[in-house]
Amino acid sequence: MHFGVAMFPTDYAIRLDELGRELEARGFESLWVPEHTHIPVSRRSPWPGGPNLPQEYWHTHDPFVALATAAAVTTRLKVATGICLLVERDPITTAKQVASLDQLSGGRFLFGIGAGWNVEEVEDHGTKFSRRFAVLRERVLAMRALWTQEEAEFHGRYVDFDKAWLYPKPLQKPHPPILMGGDSATTFDRVIEFCDGWIPISRGGQPPPAIREKVLELRRRAEAAGRDPDAISVSVYTCPPSHEVVDELARAGVERVIFLLPSAEPAEVLKAMDERARLIR
Repeated sequence: MHFGVAMFPTDYAIRLDELGRELEARGFESLWVPEHTHIPVSRRSPWPGGPNLPQEYWHTHDPFVALATAAAVTTRLKVATGICLLVERDPITTAKQVASLDQLSGGRFLFGIGAGWNVEEVEDHGTKFSRRFAVLRERVLAMRALWTQEEAEFHGRYVDFDKAWLYPKPLQKPHPPILMGGDSATTFDRVIEFCDGWIPISRGGQPPPAIREKVLELRRRAEAAGRDPDAISVSVYTCPPSHEVVDELARAGVERVIFLLPSAEPAEVLKAMDERARLIR
């Protein structure tokens, strides 16, 4: 099993270069950062985590800038978006950012994606919330074309461009792993069609509901669709730092667990990091 760590990279927390060095020194496999371009003040959309949205949600650095900072001072640590809100991004520009980060990090990038929960945030970017997954699908397919074709073109309802050159190409072939966040009735449809992995979320100190059964279902559906089930990874986000939970997830076929660190000053973060590092050993 691989062990990763997620943290909101805020302007008041430990720097990402320091965080990356400390994680690599302790044997963690990956560093994951979430994304919010902004948070509308209206707060009409309820936060899935509770009644009060933490301020870290509107203090985050851009994920690609933050991860490049960590990648520049490490050699083994994988850097990952967890998750990139692709429905709030231009697909051509994001394809360039992903390829650049993958090249400059030596092929260490993992592309976690999702559609988001904040209606106002998504719609401020010009996407109807009800259409976000259709937009997400086309943007991923268009980006895959840009990464893998010499002269790429894409003609869809939400993404449309004629033949174009886009370099650099990602170092990983055919492209960095695309990992789909979420756990809805249609999540596996997206994972099987255009992704390389699934990222369910752990809440309340417990494994994701029915995780063993869902991993088996994902493998069955992948095989029925002609895909190699072993090529589709499962990573549990915000896994509680518990031996019992980690062991249960390993038995369920989970490949990676991702612990959450507080977005805080170095001393607090390093203490929490050390507590989680003991689970690796």
